[in-house]
Amino acid sequence: MHDSSPDGRAAGKTFDILCPANGAVAGSLPNMAASEVTALAADLRAAQPAWEALGPDGRATYLYKWLDWIMDNERRLLELVQSESGKSWGDTGIEIMVAVEVINYYAKNGAAFLADKSLRPHGPASLTKRLEVHYKPYPLVGMIFPWNYPLGMPLMDVPGALMAGAAVLTKPSEVTPLAWTEVVRGWNEEIGAPPVLGCATGLGGTGAAVVDAVDMIQFTGSTKTGKKIGIRAAERLIPCSLELGGKDAMVVLADADVDRAVGGAIWGGMFNAGQSCIAIERIYVEAPIYDEFVSKLTAGVKRLRQGMDPVGAYQADLGAMATEAQLELVERHVDDAIAKGAKALTGGKRAAHGLFYPPTVLVDVDHSMVCMREETFGPTLPVMKVADEIEAMRLANDSPYGLGGSIWTADADRADRLSREFLTGGVSINNALANVFQFPLPMGGWKESGIGHRFGGPNGVLKFCRQQAFVAERVDLKTEVHWYPHSRRKNKSTDRAVRLLGMRDWRRRLGLKPKR
Repeated sequence: MHDSSPDGRAAGKTFDILCPANGAVAGSLPNMAASEVTALAADLRAAQPAWEALGPDGRATYLYKWLDWIMDNERRLLELVQSESGKSWGDTGIEIMVAVEVINYYAKNGAAFLADKSLRPHGPASLTKRLEVHYKPYPLVGMIFPWNYPLGMPLMDVPGALMAGAAVLTKPSEVTPLAWTEVVRGWNEEIGAPPVLGCATGLGGTGAAVVDAVDMIQFTGSTKTGKKIGIRAAERLIPCSLELGGKDAMVVLADADVDRAVGGAIWGGMFNAGQSCIAIERIYVEAPIYDEFVSKLTAGVKRLRQGMDPVGAYQADLGAMATEAQLELVERHVDDAIAKGAKALTGGKRAAHGLFYPPTVLVDVDHSMVCMREETFGPTLPVMKVADEIEAMRLANDSPYGLGGSIWTADADRADRLSREFLTGGVSINNALANVFQFPLPMGGWKESGIGHRFGGPNGVLKFCRQQAFVAERVDLKTEVHWYPHSRRKNKSTDRAVRLLGMRDWRRRLGLKPKR
């Protein structure tokens, strides 16, 4: 995911948010200085202990109230999303779906996830001990988000951290901060919630100040920026969770349902104008069905409608690119491919007006082209013919990224076998992007796609907690066998007990020399 600022944006007391579809000013917000971020962090820290003391059920009550407020204001929030992102109205709607799914999941399951965990003693020496793991939140969690999903991105992470009992300091992208700022205002001003959720708006310096003010950082964005945040987190000795770029591969085998695979490729590659870390960015198709697949893919992509349609109209399928810099990156990838022998069967040139790049199908591609190596983050689908599954998987894994991927085949055993060869954090079978929206599953990347898992199952709450080892005595003893003073008699008895209970053969258990 990318988080760069638009070209030419200068620091100041406020900054403007521009609609990429038409250049209109969608709004303006404060460009917070580091001192303001520090003050906001202090206020959040002061409120956190009382929030933690509410317990999981008490915190869930406020999460449900927040969800009610979000849904009551759904249309207005989505209008903000569209005005700052230039999305189609249809693509905009998924942002609210994320709120419903994630808040309900963590509010419902948070108490179970956070319950003290009892463990069995590991051996005879621990039989008199009660062993537990307790979970205590990091007091202040920082979260920095990219521009591609103004509401969906924060709502994937913030509910889990709030359920954990942490206070949360968020920093939305300066490209699309309006909708999230309003949702944070709803928490603080509309539902009577404790003041444990803050929003720091501003440019790059604001984000750096957030990293310096918190006890744990969750970052979603580009690999380049993620590395910088990881270095700063290491310098401060705070944990970080990084969900970074992707170059997800789609492997289409000869026995696949071609029509379903084509539909999945179009949606998985073009949704949100391809501006998703988990978007399908390269396709490998076995030779026997390659021509049919490309023909149907091209026809389907040509039918797509692009634009920022009126609110509620559903007259467009995909919208604009978020920034001029991102559009230029897509141009560079397509131009490089064509210069090296690829063909654009659709699209291939930017639109005359607005930050629109038409949906583009590329064929005759190979791994010498940057469109197959670097993250594109745009509405392109490069398709490569392969001889067999061996070549397909070799090429799919030939990437510095490892976020997700998909395999399309009618053979369930084959799918299971090949999925285990994928060097990615997630794999979907006969579907696109599906693993991300199954909240009991971990979501995270391998290789340069990140560190740690972003959310999924208990980890979506517990990652925002510190683990505390707890040991208590089950039996009231006056002393322990290893306490002072040492003596020959006590040492001999202990040695015999250790051998008898800890060794696996009777000769060693009895202290006899093993046979040679």
